[in-house]
Amino acid sequence: MKIEFKRLDHIMLCFPVGKEEEAREFYGNVLGLKEITDTGYPLPNGAIWFQMGDIQLHIRAENNHEHSQRHPAFEVHNLEAARKLLESHHIELKNESKIPDRNRFSFRDPFGNRIELIEML
Repeated sequence: MKIEFKRLDHIMLCFPVGKEEEAREFYGNVLGLKEITDTGYPLPNGAIWFQMGDIQLHIRAENNHEHSQRHPAFEVHNLEAARKLLESHHIELKNESKIPDRNRFSFRDPFGNRIELIEML
């Protein structure tokens, strides 16, 4: 059994708490990315989303860099099969906050890097 990866969905980066407007200025005006504001639902955890080619860049405030929330998110074909595979290897999974158009969870690799897997609904 293996995980069937489809594509990279998004990358999440972080900025210091209280720097939301500076983050919008940099990513929106300096880099010229279009902010995604028409999702039809509130974005989780105060995130700000931008379109970056055919993937998205998600950014949000973070103070704790020891277990950073920075991560790549990969869309997969069968999230439940991926869940079962990772659990069979005794990898701890974290169910993430709900987003209406996707199911998702994350895990950390042996080096502490966070990886998110997503299945679009």
